[in-house]
Amino acid sequence: MAGVVEVAGLRKEYAMGNDRVYALRGVDLSVESGEFVAVMGPSGSGKSTFMHLIGLLDTPTEGTYRLEDEEVSNLSSDARADIRGRRLGFVFQSYNLLPRTSAVENVELPMVYAGVNEAARRAIALEKLQLVGVPQLAAHHPNQMSGGQQQRVAIARALVNDPGLILADEPTGALDTKSSQDVMRLFARLNDEQGMTIMLVTHEPDVAAYARRIVTFRDGVITGDAMNERRAA
Repeated sequence: MAGVVEVAGLRKEYAMGNDRVYALRGVDLSVESGEFVAVMGPSGSGKSTFMHLIGLLDTPTEGTYRLEDEEVSNLSSDARADIRGRRLGFVFQSYNLLPRTSAVENVELPMVYAGVNEAARRAIALEKLQLVGVPQLAAHHPNQMSGGQQQRVAIARALVNDPGLILADEPTGALDTKSSQDVMRLFARLNDEQGMTIMLVTHEPDVAAYARRIVTFRDGVITGDAMNERRAA
Protein backbone atom coordinates (compact mmCIF):
# COMPACT_ATOMS: atom_id res chain seq x y z
CA MET A 1 0.00 0.00 0.00
CA ALA A 2 1.08 3.56 -0.72
CA GLY A 3 1.94 5.95 2.06
CA VAL A 4 -0.62 8.72 2.62
CA VAL A 5 1.07 10.31 5.65
CA GLU A 6 4.83 10.15 6.31
CA VAL A 7 6.23 12.29 9.12
CA ALA A 8 9.77 12.23 10.48
CA GLY A 9 11.27 14.15 13.38
CA LEU A 10 8.17 16.33 13.70
CA ARG A 11 8.58 18.97 16.42
CA LYS A 12 6.39 21.89 17.40
CA GLU A 13 7.38 24.59 19.88
CA TYR A 14 5.46 27.65 21.06
CA ALA A 15 6.68 30.76 22.82
CA MET A 16 4.80 31.55 26.04
CA GLY A 17 6.31 34.81 27.25
CA ASN A 18 9.94 33.96 28.04
CA ASP A 19 9.22 30.24 28.13
CA ARG A 20 9.08 27.59 25.40
CA VAL A 21 6.30 25.01 25.26
CA TYR A 22 7.25 21.77 23.51
CA ALA A 23 4.00 20.39 22.09
CA LEU A 24 5.70 17.74 19.90
CA ARG A 25 9.17 16.44 20.64
CA GLY A 26 10.12 14.48 17.53
CA VAL A 27 7.36 12.32 16.07
CA ASP A 28 7.80 9.65 13.40
CA LEU A 29 4.68 8.06 11.90
CA SER A 30 3.58 6.44 8.65
CA VAL A 31 -0.04 5.90 7.63
CA GLU A 32 -0.79 3.88 4.54
CA SER A 33 -3.71 4.12 2.14
CA GLY A 34 -6.84 2.44 3.50
CA GLU A 35 -5.86 2.58 7.17
CA PHE A 36 -8.21 3.69 9.96
CA VAL A 37 -6.09 5.17 12.75
CA ALA A 38 -7.28 6.49 16.13
CA VAL A 39 -4.96 9.02 17.77
CA MET A 40 -5.36 8.98 21.55
CA GLY A 41 -3.83 10.69 24.56
CA PRO A 42 -4.68 12.86 27.56
CA SER A 43 -5.13 16.61 27.37
CA GLY A 44 -1.79 18.23 26.60
CA SER A 45 -0.31 15.06 25.11
CA GLY A 46 0.28 16.62 21.68
CA LYS A 47 -2.41 14.72 19.77
CA SER A 48 -4.35 17.82 18.75
CA THR A 49 -1.18 19.67 17.73
CA PHE A 50 -0.20 16.65 15.66
CA MET A 51 -3.56 16.58 13.87
CA HIS A 52 -3.37 20.33 13.20
CA LEU A 53 -0.03 19.73 11.47
CA ILE A 54 -1.38 16.76 9.51
CA GLY A 55 -4.37 18.89 8.47
CA LEU A 56 -2.03 21.68 7.29
CA LEU A 57 -3.61 24.09 9.75
CA ASP A 58 -0.16 24.83 11.16
CA THR A 59 3.50 24.25 10.28
CA PRO A 60 6.11 22.31 12.29
CA THR A 61 9.09 23.88 13.99
CA GLU A 62 11.25 21.02 12.69
CA GLY A 63 10.79 17.80 10.79
CA THR A 64 9.26 16.68 7.52
CA TYR A 65 5.72 15.81 6.46
CA ARG A 66 4.92 14.10 3.18
CA LEU A 67 1.27 13.88 2.13
CA GLU A 68 0.67 11.38 -0.66
CA ASP A 69 4.40 11.55 -1.41
CA GLU A 70 4.55 15.36 -1.61
CA GLU A 71 6.63 17.34 0.90
CA VAL A 72 4.18 19.77 2.53
CA SER A 73 5.96 20.76 5.77
CA ASN A 74 6.60 24.43 5.01
CA LEU A 75 4.28 25.49 2.24
CA SER A 76 2.80 28.98 2.10
CA SER A 77 -0.60 29.53 3.71
CA ASP A 78 -2.23 29.74 0.25
CA ALA A 79 -0.65 26.46 -0.86
CA ARG A 80 -1.75 24.75 2.36
CA ALA A 81 -5.29 26.05 1.88
CA ASP A 82 -5.36 24.70 -1.67
CA ILE A 83 -4.30 21.22 -0.52
CA ARG A 84 -6.79 21.27 2.36
CA GLY A 85 -9.59 21.98 -0.09
CA ARG A 86 -8.61 19.38 -2.67
CA ARG A 87 -7.01 16.51 -0.78
CA LEU A 88 -8.19 16.55 2.84
CA GLY A 89 -11.63 16.09 4.38
CA PHE A 90 -12.35 17.46 7.85
CA VAL A 91 -14.94 16.38 10.41
CA PHE A 92 -15.21 18.41 13.63
CA GLN A 93 -16.84 17.90 17.01
CA SER A 94 -19.13 20.90 16.48
CA TYR A 95 -20.23 19.89 12.93
CA ASN A 96 -19.58 23.45 11.56
CA LEU A 97 -22.73 23.47 9.42
CA LEU A 98 -24.14 26.80 8.27
CA PRO A 99 -27.40 27.22 10.23
CA ARG A 100 -29.48 28.96 7.54
CA THR A 101 -28.41 26.55 4.81
CA SER A 102 -29.96 23.20 3.88
CA ALA A 103 -28.09 19.94 4.28
CA VAL A 104 -27.48 19.55 0.55
CA GLU A 105 -26.22 23.13 0.28
CA ASN A 106 -23.89 22.61 3.25
CA VAL A 107 -22.50 19.52 1.53
CA GLU A 108 -22.02 21.47 -1.70
CA LEU A 109 -19.88 24.18 -0.09
CA PRO A 110 -16.40 22.68 -0.69
CA MET A 111 -17.31 22.20 -4.34
CA VAL A 112 -18.39 25.85 -4.63
CA TYR A 113 -14.88 26.88 -3.54
CA ALA A 114 -13.42 24.32 -5.95
CA GLY A 115 -15.32 25.80 -8.89
CA VAL A 116 -17.54 22.78 -9.62
CA ASN A 117 -20.62 23.73 -11.68
CA GLU A 118 -24.02 23.85 -10.00
CA ALA A 119 -25.57 20.77 -11.58
CA ALA A 120 -22.56 18.58 -10.80
CA ARG A 121 -22.40 19.95 -7.24
CA ARG A 122 -25.99 19.01 -6.55
CA ALA A 123 -25.61 15.50 -7.98
CA ILE A 124 -22.45 14.79 -5.98
CA ALA A 125 -23.90 16.23 -2.77
CA LEU A 126 -27.02 14.06 -3.03
CA GLU A 127 -24.84 11.03 -3.75
CA LYS A 128 -22.76 11.65 -0.61
CA LEU A 129 -25.87 12.17 1.55
CA GLN A 130 -27.06 8.80 0.28
CA LEU A 131 -23.69 7.27 1.08
CA VAL A 132 -23.83 8.40 4.73
CA GLY A 133 -27.44 7.28 5.11
CA VAL A 134 -29.39 10.56 5.28
CA PRO A 135 -30.71 11.31 1.77
CA GLN A 136 -34.07 12.26 3.28
CA LEU A 137 -32.47 15.24 5.03
CA ALA A 138 -31.34 17.05 1.87
CA ALA A 139 -33.75 19.96 2.32
CA HIS A 140 -33.53 20.11 6.11
CA HIS A 141 -31.68 22.83 8.01
CA PRO A 142 -29.36 21.98 10.93
CA ASN A 143 -31.95 23.00 13.55
CA GLN A 144 -34.27 20.34 12.10
CA MET A 145 -31.71 17.55 12.66
CA SER A 146 -30.40 15.62 15.64
CA GLY A 147 -26.71 15.85 16.52
CA GLY A 148 -26.02 12.50 14.93
CA GLN A 149 -27.77 13.55 11.73
CA GLN A 150 -25.81 16.80 11.61
CA GLN A 151 -22.56 14.86 11.97
CA ARG A 152 -23.53 12.57 9.09
CA VAL A 153 -24.14 15.65 6.93
CA ALA A 154 -20.74 16.99 8.02
CA ILE A 155 -19.14 13.68 7.02
CA ALA A 156 -20.86 13.85 3.62
CA ARG A 157 -19.42 17.35 3.19
CA ALA A 158 -15.93 16.02 3.99
CA LEU A 159 -16.24 13.42 1.21
CA VAL A 160 -17.34 15.53 -1.75
CA ASN A 161 -13.91 16.26 -3.19
CA ASP A 162 -12.85 12.60 -2.84
CA PRO A 163 -10.01 13.42 -0.42
CA GLY A 164 -7.08 11.09 0.07
CA LEU A 165 -7.37 11.48 3.85
CA ILE A 166 -10.27 12.11 6.25
CA LEU A 167 -9.32 13.87 9.51
CA ALA A 168 -11.87 13.64 12.32
CA ASP A 169 -11.29 15.68 15.49
CA GLU A 170 -13.36 14.32 18.42
CA PRO A 171 -16.26 13.66 16.00
CA THR A 172 -18.48 12.09 18.69
CA GLY A 173 -17.67 14.59 21.46
CA ALA A 174 -21.07 16.30 21.28
CA LEU A 175 -23.13 13.12 20.76
CA ASP A 176 -24.99 10.72 23.04
CA THR A 177 -23.88 7.10 23.25
CA LYS A 178 -26.18 5.71 20.54
CA SER A 179 -25.43 8.53 18.10
CA SER A 180 -21.72 8.09 18.78
CA GLN A 181 -21.94 4.39 17.97
CA ASP A 182 -23.89 5.11 14.78
CA VAL A 183 -21.33 7.67 13.60
CA MET A 184 -18.40 5.37 14.40
CA ARG A 185 -20.06 2.49 12.55
CA LEU A 186 -20.38 4.83 9.58
CA PHE A 187 -16.66 5.64 9.70
CA ALA A 188 -15.87 1.91 9.93
CA ARG A 189 -18.12 1.20 6.93
CA LEU A 190 -16.52 3.96 4.85
CA ASN A 191 -13.14 2.45 5.68
CA ASP A 192 -14.21 -1.15 5.02
CA GLU A 193 -16.35 -0.67 1.92
CA GLN A 194 -14.94 2.49 0.33
CA GLY A 195 -11.30 2.04 1.35
CA MET A 196 -11.14 5.54 2.82
CA THR A 197 -8.07 6.50 4.84
CA ILE A 198 -9.19 7.93 8.18
CA MET A 199 -7.30 9.49 11.09
CA LEU A 200 -9.40 10.26 14.14
CA VAL A 201 -8.53 12.08 17.37
CA THR A 202 -10.35 10.92 20.49
CA HIS A 203 -9.82 10.58 24.22
CA GLU A 204 -12.51 7.88 24.47
CA PRO A 205 -11.44 4.21 24.32
CA ASP A 206 -14.94 3.20 23.18
CA VAL A 207 -14.55 5.43 20.12
CA ALA A 208 -10.98 4.37 19.37
CA ALA A 209 -12.14 0.75 19.46
CA TYR A 210 -13.67 1.16 15.99
CA ALA A 211 -10.28 1.93 14.42
CA ARG A 212 -7.94 -0.69 13.01
CA ARG A 213 -4.87 0.91 14.60
CA ILE A 214 -4.43 2.96 17.76
CA VAL A 215 -1.58 5.48 18.20
CA THR A 216 -1.10 6.92 21.69
CA PHE A 217 0.55 10.26 22.52
CA ARG A 218 1.93 11.46 25.83
CA ASP A 219 4.15 14.48 26.54
CA GLY A 220 4.63 15.23 22.86
CA VAL A 221 5.84 11.79 21.78
CA ILE A 222 4.23 8.56 20.59
CA THR A 223 4.16 6.04 23.43
CA GLY A 224 2.07 3.36 21.72
CA ASP A 225 1.28 2.20 18.20
CA ALA A 226 -0.57 -1.07 17.83
CA MET A 227 -3.07 -2.80 15.60
CA ASN A 228 -6.52 -3.18 17.14
CA GLU A 229 -7.16 -6.91 17.07
CA ARG A 230 -10.53 -6.56 18.84
CA ARG A 231 -12.16 -3.97 16.63
CA ALA A 232 -15.65 -2.90 17.68
CA ALA A 233 -18.51 -4.01 15.46
